[in-house]
Amino acid sequence: MGELWHGLSAQQCLARLGSDADCGLEAGEAQARLARDGANRISGRPPESGFSRFLRQLREPLIYILIGSGALALFLREWVDAAVIFGVVLVNALVGAIQEARASSAIAALARRVPRNCRVLRDRELRICDAAELVVGDVLALEAGDQVPADLRLLAVRELLIDEAMLTGESLPAEKAVESLDEGCALADRRNLAFAGTLVLRGTAKALVVATANSTELGHIAALMDATASLETPLTRRLARFSKQMLVLILALAALTLIVGLARGLPLAQMLMATVALAVGAIPEGLPAALTITLAIGVGRMARRSAVIRRLPAVEALGSVTVICTDKTGTLTENRMAVTHLVAGGREYRPGDAASEGSALRELLLAGVLCNDATPRCEDGVWSFEGDPTEVALLPAALASGLDVAALRAAHPRFDALPFDASRQWMATLNRDAAGATLWIKGAPERVLAHCAARLAADGQSAPLDMAAELGRATVLAAQGFRVLAFAYRAGEALPDGEAGPWTLLGFQALEDPPRAQVPAALARCREAGVRVVMITGDHAATACGIAERIALSRHAPLRALTGAELAVLDGKALGEAVRSVDVFARVLPEQKLRLVEALQAQGEVVAMTGDGVNDAPALKQADIGIAMGRGGTDVAKQASAMVLADDNFATIVAAIEEGRAVYDNLQKFMVWTLPTNFAEGLIIFIAVLVGVSLPITPLQILWINMSTVLLLGLALAFEPGAGALMQRPPRAPREALLPPVLMARICLAGALLVAAAFSLFHYELATGSSLAVARTAAANLFVFGEMSFLLNCRSLTGSWWRAGWWSNRWLWPGMFAMTALQIAFTYLPAMQAAFGTQALTPSSWLSVAVGALAISLVVGAEKAIRRFAALRADSGRVMDRW
Repeated sequence: MGELWHGLSAQQCLARLGSDADCGLEAGEAQARLARDGANRISGRPPESGFSRFLRQLREPLIYILIGSGALALFLREWVDAAVIFGVVLVNALVGAIQEARASSAIAALARRVPRNCRVLRDRELRICDAAELVVGDVLALEAGDQVPADLRLLAVRELLIDEAMLTGESLPAEKAVESLDEGCALADRRNLAFAGTLVLRGTAKALVVATANSTELGHIAALMDATASLETPLTRRLARFSKQMLVLILALAALTLIVGLARGLPLAQMLMATVALAVGAIPEGLPAALTITLAIGVGRMARRSAVIRRLPAVEALGSVTVICTDKTGTLTENRMAVTHLVAGGREYRPGDAASEGSALRELLLAGVLCNDATPRCEDGVWSFEGDPTEVALLPAALASGLDVAALRAAHPRFDALPFDASRQWMATLNRDAAGATLWIKGAPERVLAHCAARLAADGQSAPLDMAAELGRATVLAAQGFRVLAFAYRAGEALPDGEAGPWTLLGFQALEDPPRAQVPAALARCREAGVRVVMITGDHAATACGIAERIALSRHAPLRALTGAELAVLDGKALGEAVRSVDVFARVLPEQKLRLVEALQAQGEVVAMTGDGVNDAPALKQADIGIAMGRGGTDVAKQASAMVLADDNFATIVAAIEEGRAVYDNLQKFMVWTLPTNFAEGLIIFIAVLVGVSLPITPLQILWINMSTVLLLGLALAFEPGAGALMQRPPRAPREALLPPVLMARICLAGALLVAAAFSLFHYELATGSSLAVARTAAANLFVFGEMSFLLNCRSLTGSWWRAGWWSNRWLWPGMFAMTALQIAFTYLPAMQAAFGTQALTPSSWLSVAVGALAISLVVGAEKAIRRFAALRADSGRVMDRW
């Protein structure tokens, strides 16, 4: 909002907007303002059309080469070749477009946060009005259950409690008042405002509309999201670089092939088809489909671990994460208030400690049961509670210590009550039992203590009150991040009237949103995996730091924390230093969360961001991987995220990172397996032109090899189980090459072996009198069975393939069997022979194919063994040096 309405009095706000608290706006004036300012709807950029998404899939470097090759085949009247090439292009584009279409608009989800109807004061009458027709200056009535339709300045309130967690990140509802506040107070502390999209839990209010549509805090977040571009994942960035490099290499090789062929006097049409064959052979056509399917398999595995992936590239991005920016409430904590500390009679207790009859502990718990508006229910021995989260938390604490809540309320019926008031900061109830009437009080420690003259000792007897000591106990608990409530009582037949007291202090109950039990172990695994964890929350700094210390969040001592107010004054350099060393960022605004994520990314970090509220959405969208809460998260947060935690548990993020690393390993295995074939197919065409012989394989045979082997052989690698010690190695460097030099060397070795074996077999067949069709059929089969033998070596990029387990991949052997059956049909079936220009092979030819394929596997296996041996010697040498 442009104006600092919280700093003005209610009357100043009404005067500035030309409104009246008792009459509201006139209908004509409201219509004029609606025409001027527009409807109360949050809007954003129009979504991209499906056709635009489809066309964008074609703007890839390698796709350009395929389209050009298909056009050239059409020009040369090679209809079948052209149809197959364009078919591959179409399938890849459709897969990509469908994948992107799954992401829904977060702006639309924001718009759904605004309710449809509300109660508006117009022409002195309270009317039901469509929320879209609200204008600045309207006066509204709110009550429990309402969703706030616009940003409001409160004019009058009665026990108003609003859940603002989705906007501010506060774990507790906000208690509202009407008094003006300091202009510099944080968004979460603006008690005299109500914000669009938040929910009224209790009480009633009269309020003035001060901002609508995109001018609200909700609209401000929508604008941040609109301006935030969706980032590419580390994998997509690596693939983009790899595609550009391949584009240059393929074009250079194709041009060189054409020039060499023409220089040798070969016909132009023949050389153009050779160029098409080279381009088609060198391009890994099956890579996009294999990538999508491998990621989809990862999605299924993660879903079984309660991590729901909304965007496929997020699967791999998880494996690259270097920093997790996590919210506190609901992610690191259980998202429920619970009593964890009890102080009675000068002693400290825990819920579950025995409360003997007449003891101070029992009287303290009894006060929490009676001075309480929460409703308990017990069905089949299972308790459930409804009401204010703070009051709800008091009842399980009493039950844990052996008190019968229902029986105590029946034995001490309530006859009167003084509800909580923000200015008074305490509530009271008048209950009677056989001994007479008792006034039970609950409220802020400093306000309750101010009216106390004595306290109960541990044995239940009255004792002198040491005001400073008792206030010190409450202060220590509050400094640790607990919400502290003081309880007192006095005998009497009436509620306090005027000056309250004197009361007898019963003690304190300290509440918190407790950390999840699995979180400390999950944080330890993150440290082991080299992943840093930073807490970013809208909650109070003391609360955030208390939780952070209990779960051992920090990598060092003491814990370093920074508030949103301190963050606001940092320049770019200071912010960069802060994000490297600060563990907890508390009381932060939505734009500050976004700024923190951007600062981390500027330092080369791959950032995962968790959140559940509307205020988290811009940062969730900006992060390399946005993670929303499935149970407690808003629709807006889910729509802006790439992943949703079905169980809202931080430990699930760690499991998903492990799965993401396994997916990346399998993608690398697939690329190491498939690229030698593309390298060999392109090179064998170039060599054939260079030495002036017939092409050993045709473009159509190349497409057959590439697509059939990818589907039946290569995709089996997507089902490889994760290798051991995935979480004992550091994250991949964000700028690390997609394929490191060791793997590139292996790709070149395997490709060279394929070229040598296929070229040798092709010329051997011709030399023994076989036809050109038979020689090409033998070469094509050698490519396929050579890939099959190499596939086994790719199951592990470092060790022997059988160590991965003979039967650990249930798709491997069926895929190899199916590929063998297809190659038999490719070689002998008349329809396949007519389509692909193949002929039947003799047993001796098949023996040559088998020997060549086996040789490829043995040589690559020997190369891995040599590297392992060299690594072991290097490791032992380093150990000896240290010794």
